[in-house]
Amino acid sequence: MKFLIAGLGSIGRRHFRNLIALGEKDIVLLRSHRATLSDDELAGYPVETDLHEALKKHKPDAVIVANPTSLHLDVAIPAAEAGCHILLEKPVSHSLERLDELQNAAQKSGSRILVGFQFRYHPTLNKARELIQAGTLGKVLTVHAHWGEYLPNWHPWEDYRQSYAARADLGGGVIVTLTHPLDYLRFILGDVNSLWSFNEHLSSLEMDVEDVAEIGLKFSSGAIGGVHINYFQRPPVHRLEIVGTTGTLKWDNTDGILHFQKMPAPFGSYSDLPPAPVSESFSPPEGFERNQLFIAQTKHFIDIVRGDSQPVCNLNDGVQALRMALAAYESQKTEKLVKLS
Repeated sequence: MKFLIAGLGSIGRRHFRNLIALGEKDIVLLRSHRATLSDDELAGYPVETDLHEALKKHKPDAVIVANPTSLHLDVAIPAAEAGCHILLEKPVSHSLERLDELQNAAQKSGSRILVGFQFRYHPTLNKARELIQAGTLGKVLTVHAHWGEYLPNWHPWEDYRQSYAARADLGGGVIVTLTHPLDYLRFILGDVNSLWSFNEHLSSLEMDVEDVAEIGLKFSSGAIGGVHINYFQRPPVHRLEIVGTTGTLKWDNTDGILHFQKMPAPFGSYSDLPPAPVSESFSPPEGFERNQLFIAQTKHFIDIVRGDSQPVCNLNDGVQALRMALAAYESQKTEKLVKLS
């Protein structure tokens, strides 16, 4: 199989290394030469600067779209028209414009599209989904996700002010950049039918996009909850809590452990001591670390390219996450609840 990687920043390099680690060597690099990382590891691989020439000349089986968000569709649409299978980094774009063009091109050519929400491969988040679908929590009532990280620490080798995450013209902003919780909550709990949001630029970070958002969610199941995301929290925090009628799940990305506390059955007299809750913990495999999410995603993408699997996070999933992100901006602008069809 031949892979073309569009964009060789941090995430593009990760995909490059992971393909090599999985035994894939036939890789073409589509470059703008604006990356702030050293080119040493890329030596020996063919480089192209024009997408259409690269598609025509190399005829890749698969394209990994890892350039800035606002430029995603400039690569993804021609790649789909050429019949390439696509790993499209999240968010799928910075707006809904031209996404129907991508969908139509993929349907016409048979291109299969996997969206890069790597938390769908997290073993204990999948365990949470399994427990909820098995009814272990009873009816889910509330959910809260909190993710805060200090943006200047993301890529210490570059000026954060020039990164896509901090620039409106490249499709940045904390909502679309840290859109993972919007996707994995929908993956775990089902569709969201309405939301509201407060989002602003509150910190001293120098950028022209929002650096914090508080998003309230109403799920089709009736559960309510919210997502908090920010660019300025130190030390970083990424955790999740889901409360149901018969139990509570708590997850922390720091160690990846999922804690389940089963609520005891109602007891009789108020004079009785309540029974002790039953607790259980689920840990990731020994030695688990962050890149294993991306390795699992790359393995899945290779299976998709071979025709052995269908995307677990398809273009529609990516569009739904983007629609929620854009609805958060709309809610802030209009100061109203936004309904999602």
